[in-house]
Amino acid sequence: MKKQITDQLITEDHQYVAQAGRVNTLDLVVDHGDGAQIWDVDGNQYVDLLASAASVNVGHNNSEVQKAIQEQSQNLIHYISGYFYNEPAIKLAKRLSELAPGNTPKKVSFSTSGSEAAEAIVKFARAYTKRPYIITFSNSWHGTTMGAASLSAIDPNMHRNIGPLVGDVIHIPYPDSIHNYDDAEGTQSFEFLQELVKHDIPADQIAAVIIEPIQGDAGIIKAPIEYMNKLYQFCHTNGILFCTDEINQGFGRSGKMWSLDHFNLEPDIMAVGKALGSGMPLSAVIGKAPIMDSLQAPANATTTAANPICCAAALATIDYVESHNLPERSGELGEYVKAIIEPWRSEFESIIDIRMVGLNGGIELNSDELAHKVSQYVFEHGVIMITTMGNILRFQPPLVISKDDLTQALNTVHDAFTNLK
Repeated sequence: MKKQITDQLITEDHQYVAQAGRVNTLDLVVDHGDGAQIWDVDGNQYVDLLASAASVNVGHNNSEVQKAIQEQSQNLIHYISGYFYNEPAIKLAKRLSELAPGNTPKKVSFSTSGSEAAEAIVKFARAYTKRPYIITFSNSWHGTTMGAASLSAIDPNMHRNIGPLVGDVIHIPYPDSIHNYDDAEGTQSFEFLQELVKHDIPADQIAAVIIEPIQGDAGIIKAPIEYMNKLYQFCHTNGILFCTDEINQGFGRSGKMWSLDHFNLEPDIMAVGKALGSGMPLSAVIGKAPIMDSLQAPANATTTAANPICCAAALATIDYVESHNLPERSGELGEYVKAIIEPWRSEFESIIDIRMVGLNGGIELNSDELAHKVSQYVFEHGVIMITTMGNILRFQPPLVISKDDLTQALNTVHDAFTNLK
């Protein structure tokens, strides 16, 4: 592979860009993309199994999204939505309110990043309930701004040397039946919550529980349905808001529009981002109308939220997701991938577990070192696939990826295991 321009640019990047803003994995300087393909600045071509961290579900440079961006840019690039209105934002708010799970009337508040949306959940939940405490989970990723980092519990570097963090945030064990084989229904995790409210934090002081129904950065861990039902009932019995983070898993990633749709539950508030605008800087919280009316302006107003170009991109994205049945396609292709890679368990003893929920997977290995070697091998052979949690290969391609590209990429991953075992 040619890497001359790449090496020059990365050297310059290291001189001027702070390392805190990047998780260094592979030496890739992206130049352009199309569908599920990426080209770097040296002209090398790759099959993308990351989809810009699940933010381009409709594919790179989707023509419908491009068209919406171009048309909107001819009319208005931006005017502050905190003071005035724009039509794309109004249309998008209505669309998201109607698209969210459940039949309760909803309202929307826009932000520019998933981190801001996660923080907004805290604002609205505390304002509505008049309670201080927020419950989140181990191995959760909600973002890296101060509030979102306080909600997260996946990497100590998100907390190191920046305290004190936002107070009254409690992390409890996620109902991980994958790694706790004796607790398939999440009973132990729920008992931990019960003990917490019995001996430490009164239930009537808890504003919200924020959960990822399927944890993304933790390696695609799906909560047991029994646990989710018990948690949902616990919240509503005690006046606690049941809130979900769909930033990583929304818009068809898991084989359904929302990961919460696997459980047939309605959230009080949900956070969306990433794939909402096909990677454009846009996020939102969608909540039941009385909850969203609990804050007054300018409590969640920012200068660039609801940017009309971003909102136009989001409307085109949602149109494409629905018109091309991408949630269903994600589920079908996920089963196709699973049928190919499941036999690898018996072929390669280094594979501990394989998890697929839609085009959304984690291949867990017995070694951080091997996971990084596999990631590097496939990268050098034209496939983008990074690691998460150290020892898990992250599989989240654009939902428009072809079977041919999938097969090619999976053959390359198989070759990596064969050559590195």
